[in-house]
Amino acid sequence: MSRKLIIFLVILLAGVILDQTTKILVVRELAVGEQLPVIKGFFNLVLTYNRGAAFGLFAEASIKFAWLFFIATTSLVMAVVAFLWWRLPAHQDLAAVGYSLIFTGAVGNLIDRLRLGEVVDFLDFHVGQLHWPAFNVADSLVCAGAGLLLWFIFKEEQSQDVSHPV
Repeated sequence: MSRKLIIFLVILLAGVILDQTTKILVVRELAVGEQLPVIKGFFNLVLTYNRGAAFGLFAEASIKFAWLFFIATTSLVMAVVAFLWWRLPAHQDLAAVGYSLIFTGAVGNLIDRLRLGEVVDFLDFHVGQLHWPAFNVADSLVCAGAGLLLWFIFKEEQSQDVSHPV
């Protein structure tokens, strides 16, 4: 088994288990909208459901449209990410981790959409009354993966600039 595949499988298994377990626990322990302060004035756990996309985009669309749209777009994104991961050379571990995190986050939210028709969000960061929209572990994995890919691209461009001076 290749190193790249081991990276992918470990991240997929650990990420989906962490994402789904945290969502199950929050749904079991909190009522919708209930806040559990973790760091007073900065971080709460709060159970919300999001039918839409990031920041509630498309949340007002019909249930059937939203469900079909997000299943289709998530599946397309997963296919593109899987293709890009597959094309990576074996030595590009950082990019492999980035793609694996994005794919895993998409799987976590896809499970919610297939099972519930919406996504469970519960991480609520805020300063005073200013709140960042609630999100979940899967969303965090996607963001971390995108950040790693940006870092990887930046590092690659820097190494090419050094090796190919103008």
